[in-house]
Amino acid sequence: MNPFSRARNIALLAAVTIAFAGCATQPPVAPSPASDADAKSISESLPAPAKITRPEAKSVLRSVAIDHALEERILALDPEHISADDVRNTLAKGPAPRIILLHGGVFPVHLVMVSTGRFLTGMGYPENRIRHPGDLRWSHSPYENSTQIAGLIAWYYEHDGMRPMMIGHSQGGVQAVKVLYELAGGFDETIRVWNPFTDDAEERTSILDPLTNVERPVVGLTVSYVSSVGAGGAALLLPSQWNMAAKLHLIPDTVDEFTGFSIAFDPIAWTLPGVKETTQFRHGGTAVVRSVPLPATYNHVTVPIVHTLARDKATRDWIEAYSPTEAGTPPPPDDAGNGLLWAADVWHSVKRHWALEAKRFVRARALLGAG
Repeated sequence: MNPFSRARNIALLAAVTIAFAGCATQPPVAPSPASDADAKSISESLPAPAKITRPEAKSVLRSVAIDHALEERILALDPEHISADDVRNTLAKGPAPRIILLHGGVFPVHLVMVSTGRFLTGMGYPENRIRHPGDLRWSHSPYENSTQIAGLIAWYYEHDGMRPMMIGHSQGGVQAVKVLYELAGGFDETIRVWNPFTDDAEERTSILDPLTNVERPVVGLTVSYVSSVGAGGAALLLPSQWNMAAKLHLIPDTVDEFTGFSIAFDPIAWTLPGVKETTQFRHGGTAVVRSVPLPATYNHVTVPIVHTLARDKATRDWIEAYSPTEAGTPPPPDDAGNGLLWAADVWHSVKRHWALEAKRFVRARALLGAG
């Protein structure tokens, strides 16, 4: 029996055991999706649906109010070392890419990604760049059609001028990789643009690239950053994800950087110590791909419940100082709990690609004379 089959059989048995025993364990509490005041505030910051039409040439670059001093600060940023001050006084004052959160498939696990959204906004990311502009939900279901999310990415890029990011948990992590294959043309030769306000496909399969002013198809577009945690295992038994069983760990070139997180012992995602087939992600060409192990003490369901980490000063300082590539990071606070390493790594990558996309936007403004 090969290692993957052995891991699968052990995981299936463990998953059944957990299914019966899980009711006895009370997981950490995720925050409620939104208050009425939250929804009203976000709604007022979004453009009216009637005004959301296909942008004209150069209009996106000209629509963002950035003065020359802010442009200079953005261009001077070191994407590998973004401080809290850089976020607060530079990045947050300029444009920001959309972040698409994808939750797992068992109700009410969508509340877990509400916590992730709250963590990101608590660290300084604009809330209206995470929540869906149509209905203000925090995250997408893995049961949505993956072509719809790919079409939505195209719509966001055309209107924002910045390539989105995706963060997926459990089955949502599988869905994130599936969307990358959609953008690569792995399932269909064409994809229609998806409008978040009408919640329907538009009658076109191409966009006007907001940075180059060139018409281009949805298929072939790229995103800047994608991460998954707890992806695989039982989720691949679902009919909607069968076609990902052989693809999940091979990342196509429709993303600049992909990070695959796996818990050392995760009977739901079928990750076990020493079984690389379920923990190692690799690139299929040019994408930068990282495989990051998480402690066996982490819980598959509750890893993304991290909203409280942004509130504690010691924990927040550790997250801000974290770097996945540099030695010398101090040990985390003793009481930080489940999910800290995942949250710190995701935040580091989000800051990095936020800065890179902002630089790309500013440079395009200069080239097209939109400043």
